[in-house]
Amino acid sequence: MARAAAFFDLDKTVLATSASLALSGPLVRSGLISRMDIARSAQAQLAYHLLDASHERSERMKEALAEMVTGWSVAEFDAVVADALATEIEPVVFREALDAMSAHHAAGHDVVIVSASAEAIVRPIMHLLGADGMIASRLAIEDGRYTGEISEYNYGPAKPLAMAEMAERRGWDLAQCWAYSDSVTDEPLLRAVGHPVTVNPDRALARIAREEGWEIRIFRRPVPLGTRSGSSALVTVLVVAAVALTVWVVRRARRR
Repeated sequence: MARAAAFFDLDKTVLATSASLALSGPLVRSGLISRMDIARSAQAQLAYHLLDASHERSERMKEALAEMVTGWSVAEFDAVVADALATEIEPVVFREALDAMSAHHAAGHDVVIVSASAEAIVRPIMHLLGADGMIASRLAIEDGRYTGEISEYNYGPAKPLAMAEMAERRGWDLAQCWAYSDSVTDEPLLRAVGHPVTVNPDRALARIAREEGWEIRIFRRPVPLGTRSGSSALVTVLVVAAVALTVWVVRRARRR
């Protein structure tokens, strides 16, 4: 049994984007969401993706996504995610993240994916990456459909609590463990281990990393992109989202 683990944040740490944003195209094509749904959630998604992932932005994204999944068929959503792994997720995995995971496995460490995204998204990605476990948010289900309630939101301070519980079950010493993240919202996750590593850190996290002497790594090489099916739908999603973000930035600037 491994005596230590490496905990990897998912969005913008293992992936070059957010998993939810990467799955937008397949969800539109499946009919689970419309372009209007994308427009409503675009502001939260793009602000999180392009700007520092503050608590306020993450909460807005949580609320938008929880509202969006209400009534979805669990089986249909699982099928969309499974079909999209090769075309939408695998091409945006950082090569450096895969190398780091391989190095930890070679050293006898377990690898755990830690994300605020739903288990239905994180679990197949965990298997794709060859990780040994995951910590993710849980969505309430009734009669095979999502109710829109989030029964367990794995965000911010909730992450180290879940990590401590998993470490106790598996016999890890967190002081001997590693954690990787890009966002200042994951400061609690990074402080929970003996070896914190910041990856492409946002401005606030970069400042903390310099003050604390934490390791800073730059990941910039996603896995080479093959032919991606249905790319036009995803382009439409991104254009709509970019427009929404621009409007939000202009309005914010005027208020200031």
